Amino acid sequence: MNKSDLPFVSASELSRLMAAKEVSPVEATEAYLERIESLDGKLHAFVTVTADAALDAAKRAEQEIAQGNSRGPMHGVPVALKDQIYTQGIVTTGGSLVFKDFVPTVDATVVSNLKTAGAVMLGKLNMTEFATSGLSHQFDPPRNPWDLERSTGGSSSGSGAATAGFLCAVALGEDTGGSVRFPASWCGLAGIRPTWGRVSRYGVMPGVRSMDTVGPLGRTVEDCAITLAAIAGHDPKDRVSSNEPVPDYQAALTGDIKGLRVGIVRELVYTDLVEEEVRQSVLDAGAALKELGAQVEEISIPLAANAGAINGAIRVEAPVTYQDLLRDRPKEIAHDNRISYLVGSIMPASYFYKGLRLRALIRDQVLAALGNVDLLLCPTTGVAAQLLGPDPVIDSKKATTRIPWLLATTFSLANVPALSVPCGFTETGLPIGLQIAGRPFDENTVLRAGHAYEQNSDWLTRRPNI
Repeated sequence: MNKSDLPFVSASELSRLMAAKEVSPVEATEAYLERIESLDGKLHAFVTVTADAALDAAKRAEQEIAQGNSRGPMHGVPVALKDQIYTQGIVTTGGSLVFKDFVPTVDATVVSNLKTAGAVMLGKLNMTEFATSGLSHQFDPPRNPWDLERSTGGSSSGSGAATAGFLCAVALGEDTGGSVRFPASWCGLAGIRPTWGRVSRYGVMPGVRSMDTVGPLGRTVEDCAITLAAIAGHDPKDRVSSNEPVPDYQAALTGDIKGLRVGIVRELVYTDLVEEEVRQSVLDAGAALKELGAQVEEISIPLAANAGAINGAIRVEAPVTYQDLLRDRPKEIAHDNRISYLVGSIMPASYFYKGLRLRALIRDQVLAALGNVDLLLCPTTGVAAQLLGPDPVIDSKKATTRIPWLLATTFSLANVPALSVPCGFTETGLPIGLQIAGRPFDENTVLRAGHAYEQNSDWLTRRPNI
C-alpha cells in the first residue's frame, strides 16, 4: 500500500495491518503529518501539531510490535485530542484565548490510557470556547470536509474536521449536550457519548460537570469501539468514575441484532425541528434494522420535546466555573458563552431547582422507555451542516437559541450512552446522522446495533472530496 493511501484506511483496519507488520506505525504517522501540513490550512482542525513527539512515539510502537510486544488494537494508531484535554508540557487552550499560554503539568487520564495502549498523539484539536457552545469559536472555525463553507458542528469541531478530513485515524472529543455526536452527524462520522462515569474526566477542562464525558469520533463504529476500550475504566482521580467492568467492545460487533427491541422516539422524529429528508433517512434506517432482525416500534418520551429548555435551566455550572472571568473580563469571553453565562449568573435558584427536577423526570422517562426496548432511535440533528457565518445579534428570544435542532440533549440529561452513525445524505450531498441510545453502561449493544447498520449500508463507501 502506498504511504499516501494510509490516511484513508480506518483505524481498526490500520491496527490490523500494523499488527501483521504489513504497515509501519512510522509510515502511518508520517502520512498523517504530511496530510495535516497539506490540508489543515483549509480545515483549521488543529491548534497544535506535535510532529516530533508523534514520530518518537511511532518509532517506539514500531519497535515494540516488531519484538512481538503488542499493546492491543490502538498500538501505533495515530490519534488527535480535543484541546480541552490536558497534555503534559503541551499548550491546552480550551478553545479560548484566555488559556492560550496554559501548559498543563499532567496528562489527563484518557491521555495516559492512550499512551499505555501505544497510541500515537498527533496534536491538539480546535473547539468552541470552553466546550459550552455549539458554534461560536475564538480561533478560526474548523471547516467541514464535505463543504468547506459549512460548519462541522461543535463543540468538538476540530475532532470532526480532522477525522472526516483524514488528518487523524481517530479523535477524542468531549460530549456535554451532544458535542461528540453533533460533529459526528454533520461530518459523516461515528461518534459515541459513553455512559457518564464510564470514562475519567480527570484532566479535562469542565463544561457542565454533571454531564461532561469524553468520547471518540471515528470513521467507523469499530474505530470508536477500540478507542473507547482504551480510554474507559475506573479512575480514583475522578470521584464519579464507575467501577463497572469494561467489556471487549470490539468483540461485541458481531453483526447480529436479531431480536433486539428498538424504539423510534416520536417526539424527536415528528417535530418541526427535523427536516423531511432527515426524518425519512432515520425512518429508513429503522426499517433497515428491522430487515436485519430487530423489532422496531414507535414509542413516546414526552419530556424529550422539552430537553433543550431543561438543559438551559441547569447550565449554571459553567458560569460558576468561570465566574471570576465573567465578572472581571467578560469581553474576553466569546459571544455565545458571554450571553449564556450572563443569563446563567442571574438565574433564580427556583428556576435551577425546577430544572433539576425536570432533569430527574426526563431521565426517569428515558429509563422507563429502555425498560420496554433495548435501544432508542432518532436523528442526531434535525438539519444537515449549516453555512459558517458571524455570530448573530441577540435581539429576540428566538435568537438566543442557535441550535434548537440538536436532538442529542435528551440522552445527555439522562446520562445514558448514545452513538451517532451516518444514515444517509441530503440532496446536496451533506451527511445525515442517526442517533442510537441505550441503557446505562450498555455501550456494547449500542455499538453492536450501529455496526450492524453501518456494515449493511453503503455510506462507508462515500468520502469527502478533499
